[in-house]
Amino acid sequence: QVQLVESGGGLVQAGGSLRLSCAASGSIFGIMAMGWYRQAPGKQRELVASITSGGRTNYADSVKGRFTISRDNAKNMVYVQMNSLKVEDTAVYYCNADFPPGIPSYWGQGTQVIVSS
Repeated sequence: QVQLVESGGGLVQAGGSLRLSCAASGSIFGIMAMGWYRQAPGKQRELVASITSGGRTNYADSVKGRFTISRDNAKNMVYVQMNSLKVEDTAVYYCNADFPPGIPSYWGQGTQVIVSS
């Protein structure tokens, strides 16, 4: 079992910044990649950014140049720094831990981000 706990969400004005944190605990050995996803009301959950155990990153086109994902392996933490936030970034943000095929991935409970105009 893996536990993922997100923090750092909140209300921010457009153009502002937030940093989300995800703390991983439990059977975390073997995690291939950690990622941030988001789900806005009425929309499907979508990938925001991911980072592999080797540090390779991937971003959704909509956040490239504005969001930065990072991880601290010693602390079992993953972060996403979100700058120049837009109203359309409003969503519940979820942390994800991805394992090799055949092993289920894990999700956090989500943290709400609201960007006001």
